Amino acid sequence: MSSRLSREPSYADRRTNGTTDSDDNPRPRAGAAASGAARASADSRSGRSSQAGYTNPAHKRSASGNPRPTSRTIEERRTERLTVTTREKLITRTRSPERRAKEPVQPERERWRPKETPKSRQPETKLKETKSEPVPAWDPVATLVPHSTAPLAIRVSIPPLASEAPSSQQPQPLYELSLEAQEAAMIEDLLFVFMGYEGQYIRYSYGYNPSDERDRLQGPAFKILPGLDPSLQDLTLSMLQMATHHSALEMFVNVQSREEFGIVNHALCAAIRRFLHDYLVMVAQLETQFLTNETFTLHLLHVHTLPTSQMMSQLYALASDLLRRNALLDDESEEESDVEDFDNIIENLKRGGDLVPGNMTGKKICKGGVVIDLITKRLESMSGDPAARSLLTSLLRDASRPYMAMLNEWLHHGEIKDPHSEFLIKEQKSIRRDMLEQDYTDDYWERRYMIQKQNIPPQLQDVKDKVLLAGKYLNVVRECGGVDISKVTRDVPTSFDDPRFLDNVNNAYAYANESLMKLLLTTHALPARLRSLKHYFFLDPSDYFTYFMELSASELRKPLKSVNTVKLQSLLDLVLHQPGSIVSLDPFKENVHVEMNEVSLIKMLQRVVNITGIEQGESLQPLSNQPVENDKNAVGFTSLQLDYQVPFPVSLVISRKTVWRYQALFRYLLSLKYLESQLSTTWQTHNTGIVWSHKSSTRKLEIWKRRVWTLRARMVVFVQQLLYFCTLEVIEPNWQSLMSRLKAKDGSLDGSGKPDRTVDELMQDHVDFLDTCLKGCMLTNGKLIRIHSKLMQTCTVFAAYTNWLSRELEKADPDLIGTIKPPNMSGKQWARFQAAKSQKSSSDSASNSQLHDDEGRINNLFEIIKKWETNFSRHLQILLDALNHYAATETVVLLSLCARLATANQGTEYAGLRTEEDMAS
Repeated sequence: MSSRLSREPSYADRRTNGTTDSDDNPRPRAGAAASGAARASADSRSGRSSQAGYTNPAHKRSASGNPRPTSRTIEERRTERLTVTTREKLITRTRSPERRAKEPVQPERERWRPKETPKSRQPETKLKETKSEPVPAWDPVATLVPHSTAPLAIRVSIPPLASEAPSSQQPQPLYELSLEAQEAAMIEDLLFVFMGYEGQYIRYSYGYNPSDERDRLQGPAFKILPGLDPSLQDLTLSMLQMATHHSALEMFVNVQSREEFGIVNHALCAAIRRFLHDYLVMVAQLETQFLTNETFTLHLLHVHTLPTSQMMSQLYALASDLLRRNALLDDESEEESDVEDFDNIIENLKRGGDLVPGNMTGKKICKGGVVIDLITKRLESMSGDPAARSLLTSLLRDASRPYMAMLNEWLHHGEIKDPHSEFLIKEQKSIRRDMLEQDYTDDYWERRYMIQKQNIPPQLQDVKDKVLLAGKYLNVVRECGGVDISKVTRDVPTSFDDPRFLDNVNNAYAYANESLMKLLLTTHALPARLRSLKHYFFLDPSDYFTYFMELSASELRKPLKSVNTVKLQSLLDLVLHQPGSIVSLDPFKENVHVEMNEVSLIKMLQRVVNITGIEQGESLQPLSNQPVENDKNAVGFTSLQLDYQVPFPVSLVISRKTVWRYQALFRYLLSLKYLESQLSTTWQTHNTGIVWSHKSSTRKLEIWKRRVWTLRARMVVFVQQLLYFCTLEVIEPNWQSLMSRLKAKDGSLDGSGKPDRTVDELMQDHVDFLDTCLKGCMLTNGKLIRIHSKLMQTCTVFAAYTNWLSRELEKADPDLIGTIKPPNMSGKQWARFQAAKSQKSSSDSASNSQLHDDEGRINNLFEIIKKWETNFSRHLQILLDALNHYAATETVVLLSLCARLATANQGTEYAGLRTEEDMAS
């Protein structure tokens, strides 16, 4: 409307000049939205020959064929009114003397004032009144609105409604005009309405509020003042929809061009703005036809606007879908909110921004891949319409260019340049590389880069994992200095319709994977590091560790709080640098460190097994952060564990999560080794001690000793078979399988030459190897852990009480109580025994007299050994039954362990209770 008002003086001057210069020109057209040059040339067209505007020759519009008898009077009246309006502004400011001299102007000016009653006043009085009221009642002024985040948004203020104009400004009613004049007025108004302004006879509907953003986004509805011929009204109404679409699209471009809607929306708005520019060019061409062509009719205008109307309809439908997704048009049901991007919020607050930019507080913004998805789906649904398909293809190509630029930057440089969070990959900047040393959940690799499912375009749906991995791999290589980020990528597809699009993704993925694999396997020697881990954590070979255990035995026997870790580290370094050992040649031996874990092995495993599940986004706390009851009886042997430090990017494969698995397996193997050494010490005591090697004259004592030896032998078989099974039947085969996959050349498995494995597959193979070892060693099953704990505890207590049993045996053997040498003992043995006996305290000899008889002491020994036998045999049989069950349902490899451990339970009362057939026999 502001443009319309600014053009009225020029139009009035044109019409006035045309009437003054050529009084015989009765052309009824009011001024249209033409340029100044077109209006200045209106005088030269007064003598055009008349041509038919419709098929009816009576409707010809020309200088000689205008059928309106009162057209001149109307023209003079309208011209005089507009001329006086223009002069009023000039006279008020500069030419007041001339205004006093022109008396005929005053009655016409009186009719301009809608709120004044006509009175006969002197010119001087009127002049005074004009000076006393310098601001007229109807004086619309165009102003500039403040800047918004949309740089190209329209800043001209909203013009007032035509319905609010004074009655003196209202046009002549349509029913007073001839049919040809009505047609001319409709064409002129339509040209203004096409550009979004109200005409003289075509105005906004009463329910439309141009100040309301929602109404402007929906587009204005127009109404025609009454009195128009029905034939003209039908044609006019059919063209008004295009004007509604144009106004709505202009507002859509202004809103969607704001900063918070992202660069994909900005690119889409730029493409739509180009179509709107072509639309305005069409309107200017139509105006030229209207001013120069006497045969230009309303029907011809309708024919010319049909293709553009269809284009505007498609653009309006797409814009409406986007606005509904943004909840700017219709209220949608509340959807589940996405995971808040705390990093971006914090960064925004640091920059002094708001929690949610713009006026979209609490609303979900449709941007990025969602916009591309919407255009793609609409393109699929409109594939049968060639014009719509061409239009939507062009929009998709333009809107996807910034998205493809982000994609190429991610694929070829490993960087995310996404200021508006519209790319399908999201970066968690709070997760840094230095967190790998304490991270037990692999947040750096698993959660630093994540796929935003809502921002995946349909073109990337099938290759989204490759896109994620390609950028992740390249990002790691880039952080290690293996990618030149300053290098500009050339000859890459810039839109989704490029036939090289998928090849670009696949080639980038293959290059990134090959680069990172080469960096890990060659530069950082990953296979050698894995072999180093096997040496230290799987005790392969164990010669160096046996030497270390011997050197540090005195320190490791101390309670946990008294163990000197620095001394143990020095002893380990001494052993590792000892010449002649395999580990002395290990280049990574400096990465091994000794530490003490206050949590026992069984409790550590049970805590992991008892975790039922972790919600998405939640992380497992490190062991040091979780409250746990420490083992009060812990000593250095039960708390010893190794740690292994690796640099980035090897820490991606050998992460804290995998190191924890290595530590669990190491502590389990160490507990078996330590128990085996304790039982070996017991065996030495039984074979070298005089109390045990002496053949007593009491038969019951000899029977008791054989039962003790048998129980010790069964425990040794149990521990050794378990250690053999874990090392040679679980760890070694899985280790060989892992190494074979590392050594496999690309394409050797299927002959294709393509990479047989990716870095993620390598990492997963490593984790699977450790998980398989943990499962095969029965460390992931709560029931097996509890049974195993009781068996280990029974064996440990038995080995620890060997010396006590020796003392009790000495007290119960009548041959060793007296001072006379037994007949079945050599003199050397007797001398040794007497020397050891003399070193004992007198309290022991005093306690001997407290028992009434030797028979009661022997019976007590039988009761003790029977409890140990029962406890060990029962728990061993429970373990065998559980192993048989899990071997049939989960892990077949446990069957071989069942067969070996069954020998340790043969000959006992529990050996025949496994099957009903054995019980019946």
